Amino acid sequence: MKLKTMTMEWTGDTLVLIDQRRLPFEEVYVTCADYRAVALAIKEMVVRGAPAIGATAAFGYVLGAKEITRKTYNYEQAVLQMKNVKETLAKTRPTAVNLFWALDRMEKRLIGHGKFEGLSKALEDEAIKIAKEDIETNKAIGRYGAELLEDGFTVLTHCNAGALATVDYGTALGVLRAAKEQGKKIKVYADETRPYLQGARLTAWELMKDGFDVTLISDNMAGWVMKQGKINAVIVGADRIAANGDVANKIGTYMVAVLAKKHGIPFYVAAPLSTIDLSIKSGDEIPIEERSHEEVATCGGKRIAPNNVNIYNPAFDVTEHELVTAIITEKGVVYPPYEENLKKLFEE
Repeated sequence: MKLKTMTMEWTGDTLVLIDQRRLPFEEVYVTCADYRAVALAIKEMVVRGAPAIGATAAFGYVLGAKEITRKTYNYEQAVLQMKNVKETLAKTRPTAVNLFWALDRMEKRLIGHGKFEGLSKALEDEAIKIAKEDIETNKAIGRYGAELLEDGFTVLTHCNAGALATVDYGTALGVLRAAKEQGKKIKVYADETRPYLQGARLTAWELMKDGFDVTLISDNMAGWVMKQGKINAVIVGADRIAANGDVANKIGTYMVAVLAKKHGIPFYVAAPLSTIDLSIKSGDEIPIEERSHEEVATCGGKRIAPNNVNIYNPAFDVTEHELVTAIITEKGVVYPPYEENLKKLFEE
């Protein structure tokens, strides 16, 4: 079975990913023929965004199974060797919980299959199921979230939580797409999102392709734009949400949330249930990835900082639940108290 979306294409033997590092100037694709290549693609941010990372890892797991089952015909040996595949993929990005959710789900399918015959096919079916479910999940998030937006609203977003951050459609941008499909006129301000510029390179590109009225601003303009009364709502995605509603998202999100609170603007987080991690009590327990200092010291391949300057480059920050107006999921919009109401989502 094959699958093709804006973000990825599964051919049955390879996973083809659009290289998000090259956008918006070039649409270049990276072909991954084994799980190691998939792990590298995740680590090097060929693909990024929590749901997209999860689905990509699932297909990486399938490629690992295909490789192993060509070398052994013993189920127990295959299960043993697949532990290394899972570990390799799990080490790529520590913050996005969807990565671990998808790998755990694939491992559960591996164990549940219980025999060598048809093992690769069973895992391939599961990965495709994860990918297709992600698209339907995003559309459900979009429908619920669109009800929060009035015709004529202007929305601020940060980073990229669109089709490129998922298998297709998007979470935060999925809400905007759904509102537009309902006939609402929605304007968007997109933060550039330094240092990796996902807002400038990816969000602006996606929204322009979809015909949105989008205005790009630098991150340090957000407060002033809010003070001028230009923003009606903020919608962002998430990489992990703790049991109490604390949200880990791309660095700079916390700053936007504080500014939204100051100006009385609702701050919404759009994310699937797979991003909610009830095993951790608060954002204090979320591991925060620190990336290469070169991302801060350079821009567009050119150095913009003095040599040997000290640099700190956390890829994510944590927004406390008190700053979050609501969390939009595929099961509906969740309001405080989050510790109680997020738990209910998993009991239904």
